[in-house]
Amino acid sequence: MKASDLRAYSLHELHQLLHQKRQELMELRYKNAQSPLSNAASSIPALRKTIARILTVINEKIHERAKHK
Repeated sequence: MKASDLRAYSLHELHQLLHQKRQELMELRYKNAQSPLSNAASSIPALRKTIARILTVINEKIHERAKHK
């Protein structure tokens, strides 16, 4: 998911998406700890980057909102 796509979401939707992606990451790490997954080497870092992008867009929106007040 690209940052430009994420900017179309509202702040509330971004928080929900962040919660969902963090839950996915937790489940993926748990499954990988139980029995190593073949795709974990690529999917865990990709999911972490997606979470970082979401957090970046959330911070941009918060700072933009504060700047206009």
